[in-house]
Amino acid sequence: SASAFTTSPAGRVSTSLNIAPGETKASEKVVQAFADKPEEDPEFDALVKANFPGAINNRDLATRVVELLEEKGFSPSNTLLATSLCADELARVLEDEFVSIYGNNFNLGGLSGFPFAGNTGWGAMSAHVPDNGFCLTIHGPHVGITKDGLIGKVERSGIALVDNCCGSAIAASNYLKGITDGSANINPRIQQFTDFQQGAVQELILPFGKRLNDADNRMKELPYALYDSQDILVRDIINGGKGGIKQGLALLSGIQINTAPDTLDYFHPLRFDYYDSEGNVVESMLDELTA
Repeated sequence: SASAFTTSPAGRVSTSLNIAPGETKASEKVVQAFADKPEEDPEFDALVKANFPGAINNRDLATRVVELLEEKGFSPSNTLLATSLCADELARVLEDEFVSIYGNNFNLGGLSGFPFAGNTGWGAMSAHVPDNGFCLTIHGPHVGITKDGLIGKVERSGIALVDNCCGSAIAASNYLKGITDGSANINPRIQQFTDFQQGAVQELILPFGKRLNDADNRMKELPYALYDSQDILVRDIINGGKGGIKQGLALLSGIQINTAPDTLDYFHPLRFDYYDSEGNVVESMLDELTA
């Protein structure tokens, strides 16, 4: 629990970081973070949004998130960024963009974006939030889309082969498909330590077998099935550790959509909740984010 990582006030060195005069605002850092990023490609933008209605490019996402959080007092100096995203380097794109705004992140995630750091990791992270400060938590699975609209694949820098994305999710989906169509050999060592995370992903996707089999596009439905599983886990972890929330917590979650190196990545926001200092969800900012 978070209490395991909390020391008495008398023994704790304050991490309070008040906004200093002249400090660069988060909204200004967004401009800097995307200064060298590609401009939006209207044709590709339409392609992404046709396949993922509700998706927005990462530049617009960061701009809107920061604007909404600045209204609540979030700043680069009083906010700790926590992320639960896949281990894939493509998942670092979104993460690095927000790191450039709020500073180094506390990593809670692992394969497919599941919060493998669990309650212990959440408790440790909560203890690192500045006194009277905030936490912005971003989580979700990811999926690739190629320039010609193929979902579950993506062009990677320096690699001629159009590669799977997310490889962990697709491997788990294939394992599940083998079970549902009767062709798989069940692995009795699914939780062996040397591949523990992938074994866990395969178990956590099991309830979605029929949903994926019935989907018109399995690769398109896969990240949403993973998200539904992760959403339950992350909110349960937050609820168990809500005593560690300080001034407030913003939870942004959805689907990362990775694209080729010369196009902007996208994100489909599915939750943007604000928790007060008591750990209660007091506002959904999703409509404002996606308006």
